[in-house]
Amino acid sequence: MSTKNYLTHTKKYKTLISSIHSVYRLINSTYELRNLIIRLAKLLCQIFNTKNCLIILLDATGNYSTLKCQVSGKKRVVVDKKSRIVKGIEKQLIKTLGLIKRNNILGIPLICEDIIGIIILRRNKNERPFDHFEQELLLTLAQQAVIGIKNLQLYEEHQKIVLGSIKSLVTLLDTRVPQEYTHSPYFSKLVMSIGRQMHLDEKQIEILKFASLLHDAGKIDIPPEILAKTTKLTTREYNIIKKHPVKGVQILRPLQILRPVIPIIMHHHEKYNGSGYPSRLKKGQIPQGARIMAVADAFEAMVYGRPYRERMDIASAVKEIRKKSDKQFDPRVVDAFLKVIKKIKTKNYLQKRE
Repeated sequence: MSTKNYLTHTKKYKTLISSIHSVYRLINSTYELRNLIIRLAKLLCQIFNTKNCLIILLDATGNYSTLKCQVSGKKRVVVDKKSRIVKGIEKQLIKTLGLIKRNNILGIPLICEDIIGIIILRRNKNERPFDHFEQELLLTLAQQAVIGIKNLQLYEEHQKIVLGSIKSLVTLLDTRVPQEYTHSPYFSKLVMSIGRQMHLDEKQIEILKFASLLHDAGKIDIPPEILAKTTKLTTREYNIIKKHPVKGVQILRPLQILRPVIPIIMHHHEKYNGSGYPSRLKKGQIPQGARIMAVADAFEAMVYGRPYRERMDIASAVKEIRKKSDKQFDPRVVDAFLKVIKKIKTKNYLQKRE
């Protein structure tokens, strides 16, 4: 082998290994299908030095797209509504289930038992055409992409089942607990927004979402007359209410899928200075999700009120949250909350629930 051929071969080998590693890292760091497709399209543009990549995911019939991402230079178009496949190359890839290479176009089907999607790369006519090595490279990367896509599709189906079960539990809780103690429809969004403001990843945000729906599950075991009481709680009654985080954990612990939410539910009434319950944890001892939940929970309790306490206006509630920073609440969470509360539609909280 000549020196020139050897160097060319070595360069291609390094490109192959580097590309496989990049796609592998992408697949293993992405927990949401839409995000995976967007990032994959951008990555393929970089690997193949092209400005145009189209990825389409198909329904079970192969006739309709369920998710489409087109990257063209700095522009990105994502369509996640169902639409019929009618164009030539897309239709041909689906029909033949084979690779298409036409000078400046390289397209392949994504196949897992049956076709689940397609990838099409395009270069301008004045750019060099795709070669055989790039064809083989795309086929190799597509095999990885199929595994990642199928795993996330199965994961999302699983999460739908989990979320359905959680909503059933929440509905049961809401029929048992007085409305004054239930949260608004905006509570989960507030919790997740604070998490995103603190740069939590999507997996952590998902755990926060589940925890926000179920954190008061233990109140189902509290006598209704205590929850509905409009006068100040006695020490005995308050001690009963303080047991609801532990009761909630006892209810949810048998569900293995909900194990990540347990620490958040258990400790969302801890205080940053260590005076909370049930374990009197302080500062970093308190799970981050619980520290986030504590701020959102307190805000909603203030703006909606409780049977024994009048509701506050939003400005007063925000002022109270700020005042208790570094005492009851984590200052970092408070800072994130203050940024979030400026962005969300606080008018939602102005309407008293009927």
